[in-house]
Amino acid sequence: MKSNGTLNDIDFIGDNHIGTSSDTPMREDAFDLSDKEKINIIIDDMKHIMETLGLDLTDDSLSGTPKRIAKMFVNEIFSGLDPEKKPNAASFENKYKYGEMLVEKNITVYSTCEHHFLPIVGRAHVAYISNGTVVGLSKMNRIVDYYARRPQVQERLTIQIVRELQEALGTEDVACIIDAKHLCVNSRGIKDIESSTVTSEFGGKFKEDETRRELLDYIKLDTKFS
Repeated sequence: MKSNGTLNDIDFIGDNHIGTSSDTPMREDAFDLSDKEKINIIIDDMKHIMETLGLDLTDDSLSGTPKRIAKMFVNEIFSGLDPEKKPNAASFENKYKYGEMLVEKNITVYSTCEHHFLPIVGRAHVAYISNGTVVGLSKMNRIVDYYARRPQVQERLTIQIVRELQEALGTEDVACIIDAKHLCVNSRGIKDIESSTVTSEFGGKFKEDETRRELLDYIKLDTKFS
């Protein structure tokens, strides 16, 4: 579903949780401006928002807020919009001939809901079965972090992580499960602080019941180091 942005469309969508594409919606001129130029524009926009809300930007506590938010948007929480910051997910020959499932579980997810620009916080569990190549373990965490650092819907984030690893590894046998809390649900609207959202994307062998059950069993393992 694509809205033309009219007030009627926006009111109709309301608080509904929708997704329009497995690719992040981007403008063709998304990278015409430098990061510094984007930060300066956002500073002015944030000043306008705060002043419209009635805040006094001459107060010492608030005077630096527009700049802090602008730098945070561009350099931190939305840095995953910049393809130049995409991690290099180089693959290597599986010299140890490990042919079973590899699972990296409990990867921290910090993202931002694109509908209300409020945080999404949770855990991702990512798995693959090597067909001759492997990636470094930290690369799996970095891929999750890269795609999380943009305005997101959880379903899209899950798919993007799987697609990136499938391309890096040259195999369809990749899976991702995310369990996360959405502050747009927890802190506003229905204000349900207990609920979380679980999404999954299974590729290749992970579509088979036995392989999927094996993955879920690994995720349930209670990993302790003390």
